[in-house]
Amino acid sequence: MTNPRIPFQMSSERPKINPPDGKPLIVQIVVNVEYWPFDQTMPRQALTHPHGADPQPDIPNYSWMEYGLRCGMPRLLKLFADRKVPVSVNLNASVIDQYPSLAVAMRDAGWNFQGHGMFQRILHKEDDEEGVINAVIQKIADFTGVHPRGWMGPGYAETYDSPDYLKAAGVDYILDWVLDDLPCWVTTKHGPLLSLPYGFELNDAMLYAVEKQNSPEVLQRFKDTLRTFDDELADQPRVLTLATHPHQCAVPHRFPYYVDVLDLLLDRDDTIFLTGNEITDWYTGEVPPDA
Repeated sequence: MTNPRIPFQMSSERPKINPPDGKPLIVQIVVNVEYWPFDQTMPRQALTHPHGADPQPDIPNYSWMEYGLRCGMPRLLKLFADRKVPVSVNLNASVIDQYPSLAVAMRDAGWNFQGHGMFQRILHKEDDEEGVINAVIQKIADFTGVHPRGWMGPGYAETYDSPDYLKAAGVDYILDWVLDDLPCWVTTKHGPLLSLPYGFELNDAMLYAVEKQNSPEVLQRFKDTLRTFDDELADQPRVLTLATHPHQCAVPHRFPYYVDVLDLLLDRDDTIFLTGNEITDWYTGEVPPDA
């Protein structure tokens, strides 16, 4: 089976499109705010246990994650408020109940809420995937007063049916398909769904939890990415995502480099910061799904 959802197309074959407000470097900030149940196996481990054990509760790995919510999130909330940039949050909907003051802080800050499962578990593990998707969408809508338009599966994960369920639930765009620097239309049973670029090797979880890179690597990797994009932006816009986890980039020894990344982008004249909703509206105007 080849890709059944997004037809193959080289970037050089794509028709030229107009950048939003004449700014070809489109930056979206996405913070992943997750709930890892205390009494279950942790979704990821920074510290492996002796003898291959998988204890519950897993105190060190749970604490690794919760430090990000307790201490990392205040740093991020202040940083984005000080810089006056729009932010999207990929939210495990259970955060609304489990960490209510944090959920309120993000809502009060005007962040754009996107679905990210009920808690940090891939959709393949759900007995009723469609029911979970609908429950997540409804819970976020009830909390924010706004129907969420975006979705990212925990761990980038989708089943064969996920795009169909998501479109049926009223989702307009997804972030799981990290296969292009521009949005792509996704085929579903219920009509077109937009895939937004999210980033893979620029994701701080990939950098630090998987690749075990040194703290400055996030800044160096964004600088190197911009060196390539600088030669391409005259011909075509590019979407660049700061895929952020508070227990990764917002710990003290990495946070200064994350701030430097943000300031590097803010200092450019060709950059515009948009949420997933805004990118979707811009791209739909440029490349309608029936184009």
